Amino acid sequence: MNTVGNIRKGPIMASLLIAAFVSLLCQTLLNVAFPSMMKDLNVGESTIQWLSNGYMLVNGVLVPISAYLFNKFSTRKLFNIAVILFAIGTAVCAFSPNFGWLLAGRLIQAAGGGILMPLMSVVVLTIFPVAERGKAMGLMGIAMIFAPAVGPTLSGWIVEHYDWRVLFYIILPLAIFAAIFGAIFMRDVMKNTDPKLDFFGTVLSTIGFGGILYGFSEAGSRGWDDSVVVTFLIVSVIAIALFIWRSLVTKTPLLELKVFKYPMYSLTTLINIIITMAMYSGMILLPVFLQNIRGFSPLESGLLMLPGAIIMGIMSPITGAIFDKVGARWLAVTGLIITTICTYELSQLTATTTYNHMMLIYTSRSFGMSMLMMTIQTAGMNQLPRKLNAHGSAVSQTLRSISGALGTALLVTLMTNKAASHAKELIIAGHVDVTDKAKMADISAQATIFGINHSFVVATWLTVAALVLAFFIKRVVPHEEPVVTPVKEA
Repeated sequence: MNTVGNIRKGPIMASLLIAAFVSLLCQTLLNVAFPSMMKDLNVGESTIQWLSNGYMLVNGVLVPISAYLFNKFSTRKLFNIAVILFAIGTAVCAFSPNFGWLLAGRLIQAAGGGILMPLMSVVVLTIFPVAERGKAMGLMGIAMIFAPAVGPTLSGWIVEHYDWRVLFYIILPLAIFAAIFGAIFMRDVMKNTDPKLDFFGTVLSTIGFGGILYGFSEAGSRGWDDSVVVTFLIVSVIAIALFIWRSLVTKTPLLELKVFKYPMYSLTTLINIIITMAMYSGMILLPVFLQNIRGFSPLESGLLMLPGAIIMGIMSPITGAIFDKVGARWLAVTGLIITTICTYELSQLTATTTYNHMMLIYTSRSFGMSMLMMTIQTAGMNQLPRKLNAHGSAVSQTLRSISGALGTALLVTLMTNKAASHAKELIIAGHVDVTDKAKMADISAQATIFGINHSFVVATWLTVAALVLAFFIKRVVPHEEPVVTPVKEA
């Protein structure tokens, strides 16, 4: 077993992967179950969405301060706190008697999950030398890619056959196992510096990043001109601008923006932002087409995406190993060419497009995506000195969360607006009587397909932009520093 000092890497990686898989799986389980939960808990759509929005907001608040937490607390203590919080939150959700308790459980879960994901990245960058990071980050990709893709399929099957609480009954023992396993095998691998918390920066970060995540998430349903959306976006942009100013002038900033002085980190972060936005097109728009237009069940919709999830899980460590040998540029270019072609193919959907054809295109697209996320992120992080790993990871995770929320809102808005305008055109061109329900249903279906295809066209151009940028990725001389011997436990 490889070691850093006297620390065995295998058990540490296993602890991280188990915890991350459970956390990410839980994030994606609920969306399919929302209709059943609304009926059982007697709440509306806007209320039930807080189970997702609240989770996302807590993550948006915690991730930016993760760099401070990593330097303040030992690795093992922080990991144990995060996993125990997640397990407690899962238990609260599983036995919640009403929506209030369920939401409280989700927020507790999010507090643990918001620490876990950036912690995993920083630990991997700390314990592995540059030459082995691709393979290690590829293993991370198994959890980060496979769990979110499997979640909807599992959720669809459970909701069709059992009560929605079974989702949490499944997650709870996994979370307890992750906590026990981590308590035994996790080790302290980062040196603590006991930094001072930038309180003003924390307030600005909370308002700015939390507000912009909420604004983008609400824009998809309320519309961009809604007063609540506009207010949140304006306030959050002002807060983020002040946060950036604060980070540049204070001696101990909450987030060290010096990471952007490293050109390859900046480039790969931008590419990942674009890819994240494009990735959400398939995750959001295809289920809408399958369920609302073609009438497939949530389980059938999830099963269509399952082969793609399996491909991504298998390919992630393979592409990581290739990255260690050839670098990120040609992996990224190849992956983006495949992703661009497949995304364009998804913009040609019709009412007669077969299930198998969609599965083939989505699986091929997933194969292309498997070459991108972790390899590109690793290429950028490799340029940073070790002392900036925590800040680089926090910045990257924060921007990806924001781009995911923005991509969702943008693509949903484009779909609905284009569908509405196309429906009007069809009604006017065909002189359709709006009281003719059968004809109006047909026009609604045609318009929705047109709107979905339009959003996929936009997603295609996003991948083209990322493809152009990928040609500028270079193998840089890493700012590698002497490996710090991990802190021995008392």
